[in-house]
Amino acid sequence: MKNLKFPTAQSILLIIAGCVALLTYMVPAGQYDTLSYNKTENTFLKTAASTTVVLPATQNTLDSLQIKIPLEKFTSGDLWKPIGIPNTYKRLESRPQGLIALIKSPIQGIIEASDIIFLVLIIGGLIGIINHTGAFEAGISWLSVTLRGREYWLIISVTFLIALGGTSFGLAEETIAFYPILIPVFLAAKYDAMVPLASIYLGSSVGTMCSTVNPFSSIIASDAAGINWTAGLNFRLVMFVLCTAICLIYILRYARRVKQNPSVSIIYNQKTEIEQLFGTVVHSNAKLNHRMRFILLIFISCFIVMIYGVSRLGWWFIEMTSVFFVGAVLIGLISHIKESEFVDVFVRGAGDLLGVALIIGIARGISVLMDNGLISDTMLYYGSQLTDNMNKGIFANAMIFVYSGLSFFIPSSSGMAVLTMPIMAPLSDGIGVSREVVVNAYQYGMGLFAFINPTGLILPSLAIVKVGFNRWLKFVTPLLIVLTLFTMLMMTVLVFM
Repeated sequence: MKNLKFPTAQSILLIIAGCVALLTYMVPAGQYDTLSYNKTENTFLKTAASTTVVLPATQNTLDSLQIKIPLEKFTSGDLWKPIGIPNTYKRLESRPQGLIALIKSPIQGIIEASDIIFLVLIIGGLIGIINHTGAFEAGISWLSVTLRGREYWLIISVTFLIALGGTSFGLAEETIAFYPILIPVFLAAKYDAMVPLASIYLGSSVGTMCSTVNPFSSIIASDAAGINWTAGLNFRLVMFVLCTAICLIYILRYARRVKQNPSVSIIYNQKTEIEQLFGTVVHSNAKLNHRMRFILLIFISCFIVMIYGVSRLGWWFIEMTSVFFVGAVLIGLISHIKESEFVDVFVRGAGDLLGVALIIGIARGISVLMDNGLISDTMLYYGSQLTDNMNKGIFANAMIFVYSGLSFFIPSSSGMAVLTMPIMAPLSDGIGVSREVVVNAYQYGMGLFAFINPTGLILPSLAIVKVGFNRWLKFVTPLLIVLTLFTMLMMTVLVFM
């Protein structure tokens, strides 16, 4: 028994994929009709199974379909994805996903997730180039000296800034780029690797969970629910501040214990392995010269440009990946790295993150199985039936857990919003609570489960740090319980205010 080890992230996902394939044999296939807006023709497209009907883009059309969303939400581009149409769920012929579909699913997932996979690989190449120049080593050495005695500010600043990005523009997948950069910094500050992992991942998770003006979460969900996105904004701001504070206190308490006594670290037996992987700079005395400062400036500028592009210019993975690629080339030119050497170092750096890229693809393959098996909408239908004739407080909290469960099947926040809000939001009308309650429950349910959701970003993040899922569960479970109870309390107070 002592030789038994917890499965790797890849194995966990393949096991989950097998279970999902079995579910397609047991869960009835079904689908909601969807409605999308054709901007070119100024018409609606109503899709039912494999048939599509063109409808006039008018408010009367929306009213006739029981979609209580203003027409301008479609024509202005606020709702750009197909939305689910209430009361249109239909059972379809079963489409079980057998052994062949299961084998194909990781490959299909890799193809569908190619955008984020290429982002990860290009970032790996950039990290390889900057490590080759020695600038990163010198920068970490300088920072470890500068922060001596004030290392806790590193935790506070990283966690808060990433949470701020999460609540404002949905900073999530982009954080994959931060791990190879920040882990050596935290190691140099005498923390274990769990501290930067928590600061980055929990910062992103609590920020997106408590989204305030995030266009991919709170705004699109409010639009799809037929309400103004400012409804409930004050409550979401309070939740953001309090939940972020809870996470910060939790991380700081753990970090202080580890700093005082490294043996209490949850990953203490991996200390040497992780320091060999990331910590070659921890004890470095490399000097930070002007060329290295300029290289680090370009490197940091890549992240600033990426964040600005995503939040202000509507950029997505192609543009983000291009920024990091250009950054790598510029650093190579400044460092006078020979062309053949540049290619070799870049490819080796990309190879270091290949395992992470595969995890992302396998996770997407699970979504492929669910979509092809037509069980995602069935789970949504069952979830909507659970809330009939509930008490206000029970309804608000039940919706949190319904959305937590649904997020396993639909991990995309924007996809979840447009598919479920037209169906779930009207349920609040019969209960006697405002629709913002459903929007909040959607955010908090998805956000809480994201802390441990194996089909989300946690497994790729753990793979970068080489930390097992079981170790993460041991670390994060107490925090997750506290946040869940706190969120339930706040949601109960909200509906009775």
